[in-house]
Amino acid sequence: MRIGVDAGGTFTDFVVVDGGRVVDSFKLRSDPKAPAQVILAGIERAARGARAEVVHGSTVATNALLERKGARTALVTTAGFEDLVLIGRQNRERLYDLTPPPKRVLVESDSCFGVAERTFASGEVERAPAAEELAALCGRLREAGVDAVAVCFLHSYQNAANERAAAEALRGGFYLSVSHEVCPEFREYERASTTLINAYVGPLMEAYLGELAERTRGHSLAVLQSNGGFLSAEEASRYAVRTVLSGPAGGVVGAIETGRRSGFEKVLGFDMGGTSTDVSLCEGRPRETVEAYVDGLPVRVPMLDIHTVGAGGGSIARVDEGGLLRVGPESAGADPGPACYGVGEQPTVTDAHVVLGRIAADQFLGGEMRIDVERAERALDGIAARLSVSREEAAAGVLRVANANMQRAIRVVSIERGHDPREFALLAFGGCGGLHACEISEELGMRAVVSPRYAGALSALGMVMAERVRDYAAGALGRADVEQRFRAMEEQAQRESPGARMERYADLRYAGQSYELTVPWHAADPAPEFHAAHRRTYGYEDRARAVEVVTLRVRARGRGKKAELEPERAGSGARRGERRVFVDGRWRRVAVYDRGAVPGKAITGPALVVDYGSTTLVPGGWSVHKDRPGNLVLRR
Repeated sequence: MRIGVDAGGTFTDFVVVDGGRVVDSFKLRSDPKAPAQVILAGIERAARGARAEVVHGSTVATNALLERKGARTALVTTAGFEDLVLIGRQNRERLYDLTPPPKRVLVESDSCFGVAERTFASGEVERAPAAEELAALCGRLREAGVDAVAVCFLHSYQNAANERAAAEALRGGFYLSVSHEVCPEFREYERASTTLINAYVGPLMEAYLGELAERTRGHSLAVLQSNGGFLSAEEASRYAVRTVLSGPAGGVVGAIETGRRSGFEKVLGFDMGGTSTDVSLCEGRPRETVEAYVDGLPVRVPMLDIHTVGAGGGSIARVDEGGLLRVGPESAGADPGPACYGVGEQPTVTDAHVVLGRIAADQFLGGEMRIDVERAERALDGIAARLSVSREEAAAGVLRVANANMQRAIRVVSIERGHDPREFALLAFGGCGGLHACEISEELGMRAVVSPRYAGALSALGMVMAERVRDYAAGALGRADVEQRFRAMEEQAQRESPGARMERYADLRYAGQSYELTVPWHAADPAPEFHAAHRRTYGYEDRARAVEVVTLRVRARGRGKKAELEPERAGSGARRGERRVFVDGRWRRVAVYDRGAVPGKAITGPALVVDYGSTTLVPGGWSVHKDRPGNLVLRR
């Protein structure tokens, strides 16, 4: 048995696979104050006494980083470079803002310590750290009361001897994060930032997973990484920085698998949850990056290329000082949640759907959770009064603003990167994704929408479909021993993941460039692959220029059986009933179908399709049918 767990901001989703087949899926309300309690309750309900492998999408590292609630951390670096992470890069995100807000840092200057050592860019050790200085440093760190230490010496990606000596001297008293293990790559600031983030969130992840493992004895526990593969709980505790996009990565894996089974190789993943919306572009395989930022901090580990905006079902609507309607990025979350959940009072996107009749009082979670329609109406009345419009116009305005926010996110991963969204199908999931998908597709000129089976829990489904993956990297700038470095990484991977299959990649660039592209490695001649990738990305290539190898990468993929989704029979087409819904700019009587009843032959909108975890809106001018894998395919 394998259980996928996606801990979201509003709900925690569970998908259960037994014998290779999905046998159950359900949701529990998240508890930000005690997330482990919700997960434990769900595992107990799902496993029913059987032994299971649990693959968990964790938000612990992400939340600690965003809220700046990590461990008390110190940075140990080469003497003279103590201000490395405080200075950072001199790039200005807002060119015309003369008074930008100060950078939010993880450590202040009094928590940055220098060690007299030096390794040259060639890898030659000019000066090793003195044992007496390292011993004194241990005492200073204890006096400072730090819980975690990040060690990042100059050019340790070429030769880690000095870092190993420092790590050995510091080991035992602190949570230790060392750059040649976490991010052995070129560029000091990005490497130091990644190592520091790992130290900052590592103790929290270690404590959280330790508690979870202790209380789930009898089950094996794994954590999804930002690259779409999973790690053991022990590895995730050591490399917590690899989990900062853990939950959204599960959605990308699920989107690719379900889209492919419906015949769509080119999909735009659109994951609208309770707190945020995550979008990703996939052409047969997900796009990846090693140059990501989380809350302004560079994170240089392999991760899926996901763009997130603060627009979800729980996003709060408000009227600003200038009289303009705003939606998000603030969210009502799980506590208190949208007004219609019965506790909160602020209007949200979900409340707007309730007011417009798109979510009924008795349909949420198959009727397990009752919706308070009157409370949602009162919440939207405040917006209507501020704008001097009707309640329906206010609710429709909230949804239009939310749609605009999400359209911009889709443009970032498609149009701004040279892709035409009209060539893709929008694969919409999450609890609210299906309610917005067709309207967003029309604005972008897209003609097909896919609402997958288990749309409300696709991220959890992606977790049970994920493989075990470990990534390794080695600096190669100016080195001739490329093959030896590849073999050393593969030998390490085989020790840590016996039987894994190896994939080789490299970061290449034209000589003189300050940025790289990651391409599959061809030992005979890696340049042609790079030239083609450069043309796809930047619109040109220059075969006369020399190509440099900057970083070598090995990906070790474990061998495991993926979850299978058995073909689903088309439904009878019988309606669940009709409902008065505000759609296409007016109130209309709309046919309502249970998802299982949708037939293989197309039915035309307007219509609503409801299931346990999600709702799909089919506007006028659209049709919907169920294909053989059980996904809903909507066409304009």
